[in-house]
Amino acid sequence: MNLLATLESTQQIIAYATADGRTTQGGGFDMTYLFVIGGMMLLSWMVSATLKRRFTEYSKIPMPLTGAEVAEKMLRENGINDVRVISTPGHLTDHYDPLSKTVNLSEPVYHMASVAAAAVAAHECGHAVQHQKAYKWLTFRSKMVPAVSFASQVQQYLMMAFIFGMFYTGSVWMLWAMVGTLAVITGFSLVTLPVEFDASRRAMVWMERAGLAGRMENDRAKNALFWAAMTYVVGALGALAQLGYWVMILLSRRD
Repeated sequence: MNLLATLESTQQIIAYATADGRTTQGGGFDMTYLFVIGGMMLLSWMVSATLKRRFTEYSKIPMPLTGAEVAEKMLRENGINDVRVISTPGHLTDHYDPLSKTVNLSEPVYHMASVAAAAVAAHECGHAVQHQKAYKWLTFRSKMVPAVSFASQVQQYLMMAFIFGMFYTGSVWMLWAMVGTLAVITGFSLVTLPVEFDASRRAMVWMERAGLAGRMENDRAKNALFWAAMTYVVGALGALAQLGYWVMILLSRRD
């Protein structure tokens, strides 16, 4: 769960609005698209602000273990002995790396003993448990990574061509390339949702079973993970909106 990367990805989708808005045949701005992107921008800002507010609030509620200790305890109790817990620079940069088998916790989460740190640490370990059990959606998402990486690179070139006026929306092959890359990226965003929600579910089940916190702390941890998951929902909605817009342009050019 790299929240910083997710927020940046959503903002990149929104940043293309000023370029994408010039796709009407008359060369003007497509106001419908700008309204959709404006709505996504507002929704993204609201979710991001709520997440940061909750994280700050729940960071002040003490827990008996630091984020690092929570992660090590959860891994150990799930019989996972080949995954390391390490500290990584930045804020909201927490993630599980299946290749290096490391739970990477941002510095505040790694060192803090709070509800927020415990929730995030347990969530990342939820991904490690998924990996151990070969959770189907995580496996499927991992297999999509090469295709998503290629699609993202192609899309960057298409967007650069668009911004500099070299992308012609009357060209069906260019539109197909745009729709194809967006379809792959959107598919990845949608597959990410069950992966993230399941990791949070595993985290909360373990925290309750381990007796790590009382009912109030567990409710707050659950709330923190809910808002973290909403960043992925917003990202998926933004990708769907982007894909739907370009599909409509493609269909209109084919008529």
